[in-house]
Amino acid sequence: MLSLPIASTSTITFARRPQFSNPTSSFYGVKIQQRCTIRLPPQTSSSRNPPSSIVMMAKREEELKDIRTKTTEEINEEVVDLQGELLMLRLQKSARNEFKSSEFRRMRKRIARMLTVKREREIEEGINKRLSRKFDRQWKKSIIVRPPPSLKKLQEEEAAAEAEKSA
Repeated sequence: MLSLPIASTSTITFARRPQFSNPTSSFYGVKIQQRCTIRLPPQTSSSRNPPSSIVMMAKREEELKDIRTKTTEEINEEVVDLQGELLMLRLQKSARNEFKSSEFRRMRKRIARMLTVKREREIEEGINKRLSRKFDRQWKKSIIVRPPPSLKKLQEEEAAAEAEKSA
């Protein structure tokens, strides 16, 4: 094998015999190796400015504690409300109204956390996956469609504005 140093960190190597099992090929190949060193800045730990990921984890833990204190019925009601809010956001998006696009992800994550806590409770009770899906289907069929809280609030504000106009 013949090696030629091109630069201080690069080396080209020519192979003398074929590396492939194809005997009809006359190409032996060229192997280029490059070594580079990466220097990272020293890690400094500051108690005043913790990384944002740690702050987010703390908020999530707080939220999970909040969810775990609720009963399963309360979780179900809040999931229905959040799904209604998600629908309202989709309607605002399709109507090209102003909205915060980050709300989509936040609501979906919150719904997922609630459903996760609900499933954890089912596992503790010994409910298997198949039965859990059956309960979910029954629960979804029993949902009474009602306007989400944000729509109720908007309707109340409009009614109050109309009452002020007429008075």
